Amino acid sequence: MSLNVIFNSADPGIYNIKTHAEGPAGSLPLTPEMLVDSPSGNIFGLTLNAGMGWDPNRLLGTEVLILGTQGGIRAEDGRPIALGYHTGHWEIGLQMRAAAETIAKENGVPFAAYVSDPCDGRSQGTTGMFDSLPYRNDAAMVFRRLIRSLPTRKAVIGVATCDKGLPAMMIALAATHHLPTIIVPGGATLPPTHGEDAGKIQTIGARFANQELSLKEAAELGCRACASPGGGCQFLGTAGTSQVVAEGLGMALPHSALAPSGQEVWLDIARQSARAALLMQLKGLTTKDIITDKAIENAMTVHAAFGGSTNLLLHIPAIAYAAGCKAPTVEQWMAINRKVPRLVSVLPNGPDYHPTVRAFMAGGVPEVMLHLRKLGLLHEDVLTVTGETLGENLDVWERSERRRRFRELLVECDGVQPDEVIMSPEQAKARGLTSTITFPSGNIAPEGSVIKSTAIDASVVDEQGIYRHTGKAKVFTSEKAGISAIKQGAIQAGDMMVVIGGGPSGTGMEETYQLTSALKHLSYGKFVSLLTDARFSGVSTGACIGHIGPEALAGGPIGKLRDGDIIEMIIDRNQLVGSINFIGTEGHPLSPEEGAAVLASRPVHPELRAHPDLPDDTRLWAALQAVSGGTWAGCIYDTDKILNVINAGLKALKENNSD
Repeated sequence: MSLNVIFNSADPGIYNIKTHAEGPAGSLPLTPEMLVDSPSGNIFGLTLNAGMGWDPNRLLGTEVLILGTQGGIRAEDGRPIALGYHTGHWEIGLQMRAAAETIAKENGVPFAAYVSDPCDGRSQGTTGMFDSLPYRNDAAMVFRRLIRSLPTRKAVIGVATCDKGLPAMMIALAATHHLPTIIVPGGATLPPTHGEDAGKIQTIGARFANQELSLKEAAELGCRACASPGGGCQFLGTAGTSQVVAEGLGMALPHSALAPSGQEVWLDIARQSARAALLMQLKGLTTKDIITDKAIENAMTVHAAFGGSTNLLLHIPAIAYAAGCKAPTVEQWMAINRKVPRLVSVLPNGPDYHPTVRAFMAGGVPEVMLHLRKLGLLHEDVLTVTGETLGENLDVWERSERRRRFRELLVECDGVQPDEVIMSPEQAKARGLTSTITFPSGNIAPEGSVIKSTAIDASVVDEQGIYRHTGKAKVFTSEKAGISAIKQGAIQAGDMMVVIGGGPSGTGMEETYQLTSALKHLSYGKFVSLLTDARFSGVSTGACIGHIGPEALAGGPIGKLRDGDIIEMIIDRNQLVGSINFIGTEGHPLSPEEGAAVLASRPVHPELRAHPDLPDDTRLWAALQAVSGGTWAGCIYDTDKILNVINAGLKALKENNSD
């Protein structure tokens, strides 16, 4: 029966077979010099190009490789034939097509290749999250291999949108030092006219379990959260922040980040980028001319001004490493965040929760940069993919029709003033916006940690801008156990949640957005603090400290905490300093120094272990990035360090075997 079902075909056309064909008409544009001097692969490549149907008379144009993260199979009318993993890669084939048509129109020869990407939202709370951060390294490697595997390409365009695909693309292009490269950001999805954004919608389970949402409300809100079929989520999470950082680096055209996916302006950005790539090739401008130490610092400055995702603390160092630049240190991050004001009011930080498309309409990255320029916080002499300096780009932007018209359209479409979304430093200060990131340390985090301090609920911060919380620890050895406690009502206001085993060695450094989103959107959540050696989604907010080092499975003190331990958390949002310390137990108070000694003498938590379903692929990634400097170095692969460790290990094994 099963064989009949599988092989049953009523179409007689399957027997209409050809066993040979004439082949493409015409001839290859070969010269004697090409036949004598060119590698056989270059000449055979022309044969393949003709075989795919390219006009043989146009085979010698400038070859441009377009790389994308496209996923799914989309019909010409937009209907899904096979779903992608997420909206972020669903439509970008349209941008790739627009870029390719532009290259062909300019007598170039476009090529396209794909490395699709996962969705961190889809994998939240599942073992799929164990592949999220490691995917970035693997995808960057495959992108680089694809670039090198087309030896005749003269420029590379990368089209990507979301949390790991876009950082992977930037890392790959940053490592392509001697070619012109450019990023086309894949844009943003639209918010529903009446409903919730894709960040808040991920909390419908927790809110229903806590009787703060009905089943009908959950079902209806969940259905319409993605109001357009393409683009990254509507908040400034890792996807949106990565687009902003690509522009801040000078790798993407001015005013290209966060455009509404699928619309004409979004397609035009792809066309503009194709023309820019060809112009870079003519000028001999390459990636190493664009990504410099100054460009990295500009990107960090823009990140701070937007209030971007803490995940970029993992990605920007990796981009810098790939480009051959100095990787930013914690001290540099601290210095930049102390001097750069947050100027952008969007989801998830507020104070007004505008979707990111409004940031684009208000002028996007160049509008923010105009304010930063007045403060003297930018390196204006850096070159960008326009072929001009950043300063020259901003001069053009300031007096452009594009700037004026989009800002007007924001008022016309949404009734929102542009300066309510992108503020001047004076406006931002008056609205109470604080700088973005703080790096707390203490006896729980001797190597440091990260908190998006600007996103702590202002109502729990004192008049001096300081958040203080001293409470009893509730320790969980998995994110699953933590979210179960929240859904079952086992977490109350005043609790100090501690989730351990979530670092690279335990879970591949999973995102714990299930936890942070629930705490943000539950009525009592702002009175709960969270400590973890895992990382957070870019849309996370609240008194949530992640990236705690050393991780628990590497012997970090966080892995020695127990239920009932008293923890003191102090975060100064104005001075950007903070501490997290174990200070004893009820009835036995300790100083931070005494607490450190107690933790040093304790065994690790008896239930602490790597997740049993951690893939071997991720275990290998964790080991390689640990040897290369770990999370504070950006989870990179430093080949020289890895080889040194392997060679030292081989030598030690040989010596042991000879004894």
